[in-house]
Amino acid sequence: MNGVKSKFKTPNMTEGPLFVKILLFTLPVMLTNLLQTFYNAADMMVVSLSNEENAVGAIGTTGAMINLVLNIFMGLSIGANVVVARRIGAGDSRGVSRAVHTSLIAGLVLGILGVGVGIPVARPLLSLLGARNDLLDLAVLYTSIYFVGLPFISLTNFLISIFRARGDTRTPFRILTLSGLFNVGFNLFFVLAVGLSVEGVALATAGSNLLSAILLLWRLSKCRGSCRFSFRRLRFDPRALRDMALVGFPASLQGVLFSISNMTIQSSILQVNNAMVPANETFQPIVSGNAAAGNLEGFAYTATNAVYQAAITFTGQNAGAGKYRRVWRVMGCCYLITTLIGLLFGGAFCLFRQPLLALYGIHPAAEGSLEQLAYHTAFVRTIYMMPLYFLLAVMEVGSGVLRGLGRSFVSTAVSLVGICVFRVLWIMTVFRSTGTLEMIYISYPISWALTALVHFTCAALYLRRQEKR
Repeated sequence: MNGVKSKFKTPNMTEGPLFVKILLFTLPVMLTNLLQTFYNAADMMVVSLSNEENAVGAIGTTGAMINLVLNIFMGLSIGANVVVARRIGAGDSRGVSRAVHTSLIAGLVLGILGVGVGIPVARPLLSLLGARNDLLDLAVLYTSIYFVGLPFISLTNFLISIFRARGDTRTPFRILTLSGLFNVGFNLFFVLAVGLSVEGVALATAGSNLLSAILLLWRLSKCRGSCRFSFRRLRFDPRALRDMALVGFPASLQGVLFSISNMTIQSSILQVNNAMVPANETFQPIVSGNAAAGNLEGFAYTATNAVYQAAITFTGQNAGAGKYRRVWRVMGCCYLITTLIGLLFGGAFCLFRQPLLALYGIHPAAEGSLEQLAYHTAFVRTIYMMPLYFLLAVMEVGSGVLRGLGRSFVSTAVSLVGICVFRVLWIMTVFRSTGTLEMIYISYPISWALTALVHFTCAALYLRRQEKR
């Protein structure tokens, strides 16, 4: 196949100094993740300029349910990342090519299945969580249009994982920069020029993801080496899919269970809102304030998630090469980098919370007003969670190291107990006895700390056993 060849040179992750390599890998991934987060943030920021007073709350209400579906794609794309990275580390060129093309088929099929499942369950599930009246109608409208773009979102995530597995983090960053600008431009067009609300920003997001998928696929077809995409090689390899599923299915299960626990928390927040706001009131302040603060936290999460991706890729390649002592250094570097990022974002959000929340239409207001209740909700969530956000960052790295070592089921089991089971039990006991927002939000950092400690212990025990062998 003739054409322009990629000038990207795959870095050697199994030799040489690690800290700088991990940092250079992490920064473009972080920027890429932040751009993806900006899609949703731009939706909420721009839609706050529309005439729908519950538009921000409606989009925020859909977050846990949308993530329930997206985490299936994200988990399996992690499986693709690990399998491709380990085969690159082992020098298996033919295996790399089979894994690349199998993962793309799987991504597209999963996206199509997501459309068929997600749209019919949107209204009953959102209603079950406690959304009502205008908030429910807007949330269903946004979700239905968003889910139409699931095949493009799924394919984009698998393509990004392939680029990251070969060490190329710059290409996804450049392409998502372009599609992110497209998203923001069409958000403004649909909301300000056409006069749409949640449906306008959903259309813009679907279009931007379609653009990302097309450009990433085209760029992969121009790459040199075994990761290169070709329609002639596009065939299904059962062994590659099995290897991806062994790593990716536990990650998907973990993401789904996370989303279920978050839906439980979202339901509790709706309970507090419905208890404090009259049923005939159109504006739902606690939902809107929680949605704005949660969307801001998404930037911190995706920033620290970049180090999680680095931990998976560097651990995967070094484990594939049998260099387990080097994995210890990978883990130490990732812990240091992610802690610094978590502290930086957490401190910045606490310090600049007022102007940042204003981007979502959440402002301080007269005491006793619904607008002040929305701001108070966002303030409480920020103060209780962001100073300790580095604990989540550390937890994510421990999970990434375990997945890179091929111990995905262990990571999932630990996260299931430490995050999902713990939070559900907390809501059923501590929150039920108090009924306050503070008791909802404090459960997050407690669960992060407990899970991070167990992740590290499991990774350390496995590495010591491999070194003895």
